[in-house]
Amino acid sequence: MSHKLDGLVHTQMAVAVSSGSSNCECYGNVRGTPARRRRRVFVQTETGCVLGMDLDRSDNAHTVKRRLQLALNVPTDERSLTFGDVILKNDLSAIQNDSQLLLTKNVMHRSLSTPCLSPTGRNLQQRDQSGPIEILGCSSHCARTKELVKVIMKAIKNGVDPIPVHGGLGGAYYFRNSRAECVAIVKPTDEEPFAPNNPKGFVGKALGQPGLKPSVRVGETGFREVAAYLLDYDQFANVPPTVLVKVTHSIFNVNDDVNGNNFQSRKNVSKIASLQQFIPHDFDASDHGPSSFPVATVHRIGILDVRIFNTDRHAGNLLVQKHNRVGGLCQMELIPIDHGLCLPESLEDPYFEWIHWPQASIPFSEDELEYIKNLDPVCDSDMLRKELPMIREACLRVLVLCTIFLKEAASFGLCLSEIGEMMSREFSRQEEQPSELEVVCIEAKRMIANSDMSVFEAKSGEDYMFDIDTEDLEGDLFPQMSMDFLNKGLFCSGSRGASGHYPLSKLDENFGEIEVDVTDWPNQDLFQITPQSSKSPKKTDLVGGRSHRLQSGAGTVSGIRSSANEQLPNTTSFVKLADMSKEEWILFLEKFKELLYPAFANHRSSSTGQIQRQRLGTSCQF
Repeated sequence: MSHKLDGLVHTQMAVAVSSGSSNCECYGNVRGTPARRRRRVFVQTETGCVLGMDLDRSDNAHTVKRRLQLALNVPTDERSLTFGDVILKNDLSAIQNDSQLLLTKNVMHRSLSTPCLSPTGRNLQQRDQSGPIEILGCSSHCARTKELVKVIMKAIKNGVDPIPVHGGLGGAYYFRNSRAECVAIVKPTDEEPFAPNNPKGFVGKALGQPGLKPSVRVGETGFREVAAYLLDYDQFANVPPTVLVKVTHSIFNVNDDVNGNNFQSRKNVSKIASLQQFIPHDFDASDHGPSSFPVATVHRIGILDVRIFNTDRHAGNLLVQKHNRVGGLCQMELIPIDHGLCLPESLEDPYFEWIHWPQASIPFSEDELEYIKNLDPVCDSDMLRKELPMIREACLRVLVLCTIFLKEAASFGLCLSEIGEMMSREFSRQEEQPSELEVVCIEAKRMIANSDMSVFEAKSGEDYMFDIDTEDLEGDLFPQMSMDFLNKGLFCSGSRGASGHYPLSKLDENFGEIEVDVTDWPNQDLFQITPQSSKSPKKTDLVGGRSHRLQSGAGTVSGIRSSANEQLPNTTSFVKLADMSKEEWILFLEKFKELLYPAFANHRSSSTGQIQRQRLGTSCQF
C-alpha cells in the first residue's frame, strides 16, 4: 500500500454566496478576483477573536498587530505573534499560506493597557472581508469537504442555520443541509474546555495554555482532529473527512458579561474551528458489547490510535453503524471520532478502550502487517508540516516515536492488546508507574546522557532553539535532517526519507507536570525500573455520567461553572521528547530502537499467565 502524498499544494478557498444566484461559488481569494501572489493568514487572539488577512511582501509582525488592533479593537502592546513553536519578532517571509497565527501575552512581562482604537470609515479595509467559510490549508485531501461546504452554504442562504450541540464539555454545532439534516459538526477552538468562550462554563485559560490534558494546549485540539484524518491513509480506520476552517456565524458563543451579549443581539462572529463530516449512526460503542465488532475494524482503529498516541479512545467516540446483510445477519461498522487529544507534546498515559476487547488479542492479518510495514514516520511528519504548519515539533516527535514502536512491535509478533499494554501506565500502590514504552525512552535518554557527546561540541555554537530576544528570523525555518542519519537504517524497510524539524522555541513548556530527571536515577536494569513518582492523579470526573452518543465529544454538562485550575488534574511526566536537540533526538531514536526488542521479549515472557494488570485509566469520558 503506497501512501506517498503527491502534489501537496496549499490552496485557499473562500466560499461566498452570490447575490444573483442560488448556488454557492468558490473563489481563489476572498473577492473573487484572479489569484494574487499573496499569502492568506488567520490571526487569533488569546480570547478567540479571529481576523483573516492577506500579507504583502512588506508586511511584518508589527504591521500585522497594527491591523489586528484596528480591526478587532484589541490591545497588542506587550504581546507577540506565535506560529506553533516559533515566536515571530519581525520577518514573516517564512510563514506559509493559510497559516494560523496566535497573539499571546509576552512571557515574563506584565501586559500594559493599550487604548483600544475604534475602527473608523477609512479603517474598514482592515476588517475581514472574507466569505462565511474558509478552508485553511486546503489541498487534495479536502475534495469531499469542499462539496460539503457548498451544501452548508446553500442551506444557510435558504435560512437553515446551525444548531448547538448540548452534550460535551466544549462548544460544538451541527451544520445542516437544505433539508435540515445534520451534515457536519463544527468545534470552535476558543470554545474548547477551559477556553475563553466555552459555553458550558468551563473557562479560565487563555489559548495556548495547558488544557484538559496538560500536554495538549487550549485551542489546539482542532488541528489534531485534522491530523488524525490526514494520517488515516485510504480511510484505513474510517475517520470522517475533517478540515480546519475559519467560519463566521451568529450562532457561536462569546462570553461577554460586560456588554451583556446574548444570542438574540449578537452579530456574526468569526471562529477558527474543526469541521468534520457528520456520520449518521445507530449508537456508540458504549451502548453495545464489543463481541460483535469485526476484528479488522478494531485492529484498524487500534493501529491509528497507537500511531497518534490517542489519550481519549473511549467507547463514546466510537460510532456504530448497523448494516443488514442477506440472511438476516447484521454487520457492525465502527467510525472513530473525537481525536482532539491525540499527538500530545509529551508522553503520558494513553487510553485505549479496545485494549481488553477479544479482537485486540487476535494476531494482525497479512494486510494489516503490510500496512504497518509501509508506514513512514518521516514522510508523515513532513506531510503534517505542510498541511498543518502550526503543529509543534514535540507532537511530531511523539508521532515518529509511536510509529517506530508500532512497526517494530508488529514485526516482533506482538498483537494489538500487547502493544497497548506496553504503552499504558500501571496504577500500583496508589502510585502511577511509567509504562514499558516510557521505561525504554527513559533508558535511551540515560544512555545519551552518559555517552560521549563530543561529536556535538563542534556545533555547540549553533542555536537549535529560537531565542525570544532575536529580532529577526533568518535562514530556513525548518532545517532538514542530515543525510548521514538517513543512511543509518534507523527505520524499517519502506520507511526511509527526508525529515525536517522545527527548531524548538523557548516558549513555556512547563505544563505543571513533575519532570523526572533520568540522570539522577540509579543505574538499574532496564526492565526493573520502578521509580517512585509523586502523588498519582485520580481519574478525573468533572461532571459525572456517560458520554453523549452523538458526534459531539464526551460528557454532559448541566449548569456547572468550573474553574480551570480546580479541575485540571496533576500529571506526572516521566519523559519528554521536546527537550532534546536535533542531534540528540537522532541519537535517541537509534538507542530507542536498539532497546525495543529486549523490551518486547521481556513483556512477552512476563505476561505469560499474568493476571490482567490494573490500569490507571485517564479517558476524558466524563
